[in-house]
Amino acid sequence: MFKHKDKKEHRQKRHLRVRAKLSGTAERPRLAVYRSEKHIYAQLIDDTKGITLVSASTVDREMRDSTGKPWNVEAASQVGKLLAKKALEKGISSVVFDRGGFNFHGRVKSLADGAREGGLKF
Repeated sequence: MFKHKDKKEHRQKRHLRVRAKLSGTAERPRLAVYRSEKHIYAQLIDDTKGITLVSASTVDREMRDSTGKPWNVEAASQVGKLLAKKALEKGISSVVFDRGGFNFHGRVKSLADGAREGGLKF
């Protein structure tokens, strides 16, 4: 009856378990991924200060012009490459990957592969 709510709660519990084990620092920030039905979002977060250093998503102006469909694997890969480009400009080359409770498959994996192609190490 409340399947969508249950799925969301289970994902949040998985995310809390993952977050208990990893944390981002200024030298090695956390690459946090959020996947909605239509878009994908990624941020580099310094957990010691509680600030977002770099962000990219399919909603960004650069991405809206280049991708036709923001919900496919190719768009997620481009978001990863854009995030890596922005991170390297700020001098960040190594990150900790936080999949956000989502399976490492499909768009989440594609974003990670795009970030690796762009030059990030994790």
